[in-house]
Amino acid sequence: MPTRLVTVRLFAALRERAGWGERRVALPADQPRMSATDLWWQLELGDRAAGADGAQPGSLPSSLRVAINQAFASPDQPLQAGDELAFLPPISGG
Repeated sequence: MPTRLVTVRLFAALRERAGWGERRVALPADQPRMSATDLWWQLELGDRAAGADGAQPGSLPSSLRVAINQAFASPDQPLQAGDELAFLPPISGG
């Protein structure tokens, strides 16, 4: 079975916290229906303690936006090989 890769991009404070801005990630072969939320926890981007980043384990922080292939998407939308997934924190400024 060919490797299913997605590109994950982090922005602003997420990039600073994780220490990386872009990474190619292989979707697990044993999990054919992986979503942005699943990948968030697989990559250990969420704090393990419930509520520490505004999210319960298994969900995303409520202020976080998800884009798949440069269009806003549901965090539960299944990912496909070749997708670009971006996690976007709230942006302030004028």
